Amino acid sequence: MTFINPKTDYAFKKIFGSSDSKDILISFLNALIYDGNPTIKYLEIINPNLPPRIIGLKDTYLDVKAQLADGTIVIIEMQVLNVESFDKRVLYNAAKTYAFQLQKGEGYRMLKPVIALTITDFEMFKNSERLISRFVYKESKTNLTYTDNNIQLLFVELPKFTKELSQLETLADKWIYFIKYANTLTQVPQIMDSIPEIHQAFDIANQVNLSPEELAELESREMFIYDQQGALIKARQEEKQAIARQLLDRLDDETISQTTGLSIEEVRNLRSARN
Repeated sequence: MTFINPKTDYAFKKIFGSSDSKDILISFLNALIYDGNPTIKYLEIINPNLPPRIIGLKDTYLDVKAQLADGTIVIIEMQVLNVESFDKRVLYNAAKTYAFQLQKGEGYRMLKPVIALTITDFEMFKNSERLISRFVYKESKTNLTYTDNNIQLLFVELPKFTKELSQLETLADKWIYFIKYANTLTQVPQIMDSIPEIHQAFDIANQVNLSPEELAELESREMFIYDQQGALIKARQEEKQAIARQLLDRLDDETISQTTGLSIEEVRNLRSARN
């Protein structure tokens, strides 16, 4: 068997945001938001695109959006590329989703909580070892919670997940393993196949069940991501080199290497090229 890559936006939406994905999404959200407890019994998957109501305001494009039985809105984004100001984009999307619940004439009491769940294929918080991070509004000295945490930001950083298949314990472990490694597997692991929702997710992800048009779209999205990753790597390398050139007259090669992240050999090549 060959499985599509859940980390691409097209595949992620197909697995977690299609009309047949309610049970999958309930299990996934219970695992990551509620520590595996069956808190969510029902949800409605809704249009994830939030167009602007004000001329000039940016559109919001999400991967999956759902409303829980108590009215809580969950917005989910799978992000592969570490683009500039991504942290601000997450906050913008959450705040916009929260604010635009109200129709004309409705009071603020009608506002429901928003949970923004973001899965990244890169490290967002390099100074933290936590795999799952949750941010809420609190008073900075006393930790007093502000308005029942009406906006929560949840992050799952895939590079920080290092468990092997035999080490999977929790439901969260198994869902994160699915997202990170599904496209490298050739069969459904027995330890995961016992969970009906994960079994269903693997069925959707099985390339055998995709049409030629869907496979072509998936390949197109993957190629775009690879191209963008290459462009980002090149841009960051060029930025490091530009900084190093400015330091050549002031610092030794080893210090420049430590400052910029370039190897000593790369710094020496820059110095030789200048001479």
